[in-house]
Amino acid sequence: MTNFVDFLKSPELVIRVQEFFGIKYVHRKRKRATSETNEENSETESVSLSPSPNGNLKKYEDEISEQKKIIIQNKFWYYIFLLGTELGDEAFYATFIPFWFWNIDGAVGRRVVLLWSSIMYVGQSLKDIIRWERPGFPVIRLQKKWSIEYGMPSTHAMVGFSIPFSVLIFTHQRYQYNFVFGIVIAVLWCTVVCLSRIYLGMHSVCDVVVGLLLTMVLMTVFVPLIDYADFFIISWKYSPLFLLFISIMIIVYYPISDKWTPTRGDTTTVVSVTIGILIGAWINYQLGNMIPLKSSPPYKIIWPTYTMLGLLLLRTILGMCCIVATIAIGKSISYAIVCAILGKDKNKLLNSENHLNNKDKIFVELCYKYLTYGLVGLSTQYLLPSAFKLLGIERPNFYTEI
Repeated sequence: MTNFVDFLKSPELVIRVQEFFGIKYVHRKRKRATSETNEENSETESVSLSPSPNGNLKKYEDEISEQKKIIIQNKFWYYIFLLGTELGDEAFYATFIPFWFWNIDGAVGRRVVLLWSSIMYVGQSLKDIIRWERPGFPVIRLQKKWSIEYGMPSTHAMVGFSIPFSVLIFTHQRYQYNFVFGIVIAVLWCTVVCLSRIYLGMHSVCDVVVGLLLTMVLMTVFVPLIDYADFFIISWKYSPLFLLFISIMIIVYYPISDKWTPTRGDTTTVVSVTIGILIGAWINYQLGNMIPLKSSPPYKIIWPTYTMLGLLLLRTILGMCCIVATIAIGKSISYAIVCAILGKDKNKLLNSENHLNNKDKIFVELCYKYLTYGLVGLSTQYLLPSAFKLLGIERPNFYTEI
């Protein structure tokens, strides 16, 4: 069993996947040819992997790997996997989640977001508990983002499975459509996201497999609970206090890593967006804005007319502009306020080193992300839909989705 796990963790397996999809390692070809013709040269090349004078072998190997060259022989897979990895990025969340609420279905959206944040919290926490490094030398990474984070499990794989399949599960309960077609789309989505992480050299096969298996287990537990929890959250009068308390506690007591990584901050962003959305839904329900339809699901899908498409584009453009402005203004104001409370210079703290011992910077960043992205979630579910209603461009069924 240990040998099998080591095989799945092997950098060589990552390279095999990369080469299968058209990445050519130039230095590997040259090294093999050299070893066939001149054994001494091969030995000399292996010696070059010894520790650097400062003793930091990992850093030195990373520097060596950066000097190696690759050739992208198949541009199709390159761009497909770049797109695939973006399906697990914050830019995707920031567009997909608001778009879904404003233009498709809020009831499904709340359930998907609650599942997404739960899955992400577990996965991100495990990264800092397990502390397995991402694939190292001789793998060449085609992406630098997230490189400082640990790799086990792959949260891209977890989200790549949980989002499409949770959308499938929750929409199948509410709408009439071809379920087999939905499964095909979900499988393709998940496959592209998972393979992209290996192709880009960001995860081992083991990271991805464990992420998928863990998500399957978590979803069997979370999906039934979330179906019940959704209505309880929006109908219980003390929900905001409960949600704020729980969210702050899980951020404060987030597992501490042995080095600084952006994992805790990213997790805070995910949690705060979810809390903002749930509180926004609670406000709508408590104000009597949400009235369920008299008919029971599953409902027929209403395909948009040209007028509906125009309103969809208008909501999306106006809404996304407001979201971008909220993030920019919210970050600046909240960062400055928290720094003022602590008596710290904003610019000095902002430019200081990211380190576990830099407690002030960690605290300020967690606070500004919690406040800013909590407001983003609240805007997505309550503030912007209210503005759409005032402008007469709201989605007609928005306030019926309980």
